[in-house]
Amino acid sequence: MRLPLKNCADLTEPQRRLYADMKEGIATSFTGFTAIDRNGALIGPWNPWISFPDYGGPVWALVKALASAPKLARPLREVAILATGAKFHSAYEIYAHVLVGEARGLSDAKIATIVAGQRPADLTEDEAIVFDVATALAAGPLPALPYQRAVKAFGLEATAELIYLVGLYCMVSTTLNGFNVPLPDGEDV
Repeated sequence: MRLPLKNCADLTEPQRRLYADMKEGIATSFTGFTAIDRNGALIGPWNPWISFPDYGGPVWALVKALASAPKLARPLREVAILATGAKFHSAYEIYAHVLVGEARGLSDAKIATIVAGQRPADLTEDEAIVFDVATALAAGPLPALPYQRAVKAFGLEATAELIYLVGLYCMVSTTLNGFNVPLPDGEDV
């Protein structure tokens, strides 16, 4: 870990405002995994974001925008997030979204295959489209065919959501990797 966890008593005013907003968002949208330690410090990507609120604040705003009224079904979003996290070998991201993926109905075998960076053979048609878009974007340009398949299956608005979601989780994974964010104490991938 390259950044110490932020003690709530030591936060600046901009950090305090961001902390309060993040804590509220975590309670409503990011449950099922450890995001706040026993002392109240934010862990995972939230610690780097709160450490640098000028950068973390806008990223958090995108997180909230993408979480507020999703157009893609939640299991499909998890396929995209897991595929992206796997491309970056982002331990905390994979830890958190394995748990969320299980809660959203993805099978253990499907999750394990995605996390291993492979395409599960038993993906539904929609899951396969999402997986193909996410893995292509996390590696570089999105070819025309997966983009067209996504627009046909989900519509332009939901395809845009998918593209922004993958971009966000590239940012999340890069943040986690760049600051060497560890798993919560006692957790494993």
